[in-house]
Amino acid sequence: MIIGIMKEIKAEENRVSMTPAGVEVLKQNDHTILVEKDAGIGSGFGNSLYKKAGGIIIDTQEEIYEAADMIMHVKEPLPSEYKLIKKDQIIFTYLHLAASEKLTKTLIKSGSICIAYETIQKANGALPLLTPMSEVAGRMAIQEGAKYLEMSHGGHGVLLGGVPGVEPGTVLIIGGGIVGVNAAKMACGLGAKVYLVDSNLDRLRYLSDIMPPNCFLMMSSTPTIRELVAKADVIIGAVLIPGTKAPKLVTQDMLSLMKKGAVMVDVAIDQGGCFETSKPTSHSKPVFTVDGIVHYCVTNMPGALARTSTMALTNATLPYALEIADKGWQQAIKENPEIRNGANIIRGKITYNGVAEAFGMEYTPALDMINDGDNQIIKLPDRT
Repeated sequence: MIIGIMKEIKAEENRVSMTPAGVEVLKQNDHTILVEKDAGIGSGFGNSLYKKAGGIIIDTQEEIYEAADMIMHVKEPLPSEYKLIKKDQIIFTYLHLAASEKLTKTLIKSGSICIAYETIQKANGALPLLTPMSEVAGRMAIQEGAKYLEMSHGGHGVLLGGVPGVEPGTVLIIGGGIVGVNAAKMACGLGAKVYLVDSNLDRLRYLSDIMPPNCFLMMSSTPTIRELVAKADVIIGAVLIPGTKAPKLVTQDMLSLMKKGAVMVDVAIDQGGCFETSKPTSHSKPVFTVDGIVHYCVTNMPGALARTSTMALTNATLPYALEIADKGWQQAIKENPEIRNGANIIRGKITYNGVAEAFGMEYTPALDMINDGDNQIIKLPDRT
């Protein structure tokens, strides 16, 4: 298979979808790897490293889209790429389609095979390609929250860890998944008073055994969140419902209860955000203020820590990319339910229920889109 490794064009996105080491593995399995010129520069991987690994350096994205069977990105295709996507071309990247009706309709029209990193899911519910970036984003969320608490950045001047004789800051984390737990570990390590809320009682019982004593676990509800936002210096939005829009758990009216100069970090912004007042921001302009509350809503947080993020992402994506390339998308989807869960759009049909529900569109099980050699649809049971 011919695989294209694209240079990211989203603002301030420094990650790349594959390290030179990953390219070498794909090459060893008899695949041709086209790497867009300077794709890895932001992550510290120069063109010469990709050449040494067996990649072929290509000057333009147009040339790669024209030649490649599978396109690998980190972030979703941007409008300048829409016209380049070909029928039956595999697009393998973070898509977050439930947050973008325009992108969804564009990919439907293209007739391409769209497999989203974020919805590849194991039988136990784990999201193996989202996990490494969630780990980065969760830890980074506390760094950013602490920074924007500084008065020079619009915060109200609280040190999260406090000092002897002075009470530490309070952090509210909404969601006890990978992002939430990593944020809680960082905040607890700084010495903050941390409240972590989640709607899954079994998850809370588990976290009670592993979290330090300055992490207080509570069942999530609107009254509980309303009570805790009034105490918080930093709020981390760490809610995830795979493949669908995030629920709005902090409403605009709750901002009036909060301390002026408190900071809200919405890690769920890729899925539409879990704060009603959130709107996407970038690394160059990361924050805005609503009713005296600082909002940090950067859509590609791990892009600021590109080297760590790229290596962690390649570790996770490489086995799936190799399976898709070795077997072809149809066989990979048929044999591997994890990849089947990742299939969001196939040849003009939405094959992930969360995306279909987000826009009131028709859902078609991915297995219904598997073709035989005569290009006839084979109806297979959907076991996802």
